[in-house]
Amino acid sequence: MVSVVQLKILQNIRHTNIPDAIWLGMLAFFTFLMAKITVVYMPYHTDVGFLRIKQQYIDIDLWRTAFFIHVYASMWVLFAGFTQFSRTLMRTRPKLHRTLGYIYSIDLLLITGPAGLIMGFYANGGTASRIAFVLLAVLWMFFTVMAIIKAKQKDFIRHRQYMIRSYALTLSALTLRAWKYGITNTVHVPPMDVYRVVAWLGWVGNLVVAEYIIYKTRKKRIFTTRDTK
Repeated sequence: MVSVVQLKILQNIRHTNIPDAIWLGMLAFFTFLMAKITVVYMPYHTDVGFLRIKQQYIDIDLWRTAFFIHVYASMWVLFAGFTQFSRTLMRTRPKLHRTLGYIYSIDLLLITGPAGLIMGFYANGGTASRIAFVLLAVLWMFFTVMAIIKAKQKDFIRHRQYMIRSYALTLSALTLRAWKYGITNTVHVPPMDVYRVVAWLGWVGNLVVAEYIIYKTRKKRIFTTRDTK
C-alpha cells in the first residue's frame, strides 16, 4: 500500500547513497496525492467527499470544528514529518531540522491529534471503528511525546525510533484510503464492514512495518558496532 512504500523510502534514506532529494521528492509526491483529497473541502464545503456520509454529524459543532481543523492542519504534519528523515537536512541545516520538528510536534499534539481524537468518538462503523480511531489518535500523540522526550535527553537513536512510529501513524491517512480503494474494487463487502476493517488496517499495518524498520536498523547497528571493535 502507499504508506508501506513511504516507510520503505524512510528506511532507504538511511541506508543508501541515493540523494535525499530523490527520496523526499517521492514522499512529496505521495503527500501531494493526499493534498488532492483534502483540497475539495476548502475553504468550507460540508457536502463533498467524506462528508457525504457524515451528514448526521455535520450539525454537531464539536465534530464539525474538529473535522475542518484536522483537514486544514494535517498537511503541515505530513510535510514537516517527512523532512525529519533527511540525513542531509540534519547534517547541514540542524536548526531547520529542529524547527520543522517543532512544527510537526506542535501541530500534531495541540491541533491535529486532539481533533482526530474527537473525530474518533464519532467514527462510522460502530464501537470497533471508534476504538480503532481513538487508539490511533492516542498512540499517535504518545509516540510524538516520547520522540520529544528522547530528543531532550539527547537519546537520538530512540528519538528517531519514536519518530518513525509517529510518522507511520501520520501516514495512516493515506493507508486507510488505499486499503478502502483496494477492498471495494476487488470484493463485494457492505460499506460499513469495509470501514470497520480499514479502521484497523489503516494504521496497524503501518506500525508493523515501522517496528520492522526499527528492528532492522537496530540489528544493522549492532553488527556494525561489532565489526569496528
